[in-house]
Amino acid sequence: MKSRHNSMPGLKGQMAKQLGEAQSRYTYFLLAIAASAIAFAVQKTTGRTLDRSMVLLGFAVLSWGGSFFAGCRNRAYFSSALYANIALLQLEDGTHPKLPPHPDLLEAAYEGVRNALENNSSAAGFWGRLQFRLLVLGAIFFLSWHIFEMASLNKLAEPVFQTSLLTLTLK
Repeated sequence: MKSRHNSMPGLKGQMAKQLGEAQSRYTYFLLAIAASAIAFAVQKTTGRTLDRSMVLLGFAVLSWGGSFFAGCRNRAYFSSALYANIALLQLEDGTHPKLPPHPDLLEAAYEGVRNALENNSSAAGFWGRLQFRLLVLGAIFFLSWHIFEMASLNKLAEPVFQTSLLTLTLK
């Protein structure tokens, strides 16, 4: 069977490798941010009693947990796509260890591996986009919680501030 695609020689191969490495670093960076954000939320609430003001923070932590999960799924599908790509290249150049002997079987194997590659690539993209979106959603929930906490503290501090002013004017 003739190769449907030329192997990526030279510069194209190097660029594809660099792109894959950059995508991996980006995904791992987002994984680290999600894990750090969860740890930060736990640290900020250690020793506090659970109350309804923490609902927004809970949604933030759930979003970050979902982001972490999505990042792990992205890596799994990325690896599967890479494996399928290697198998496809081996089928094309005749070096696959389970190379079918008949041209029709080879064509069927080629199509099956190509479909697996496309499905895995598509799934990796889905999970990667979801990872980022959930990370941002978690940040929005966290900032909302933080603003709510600041507003609550201002309401508590207001009577103390007014009492202090009253005391100063009476003296």
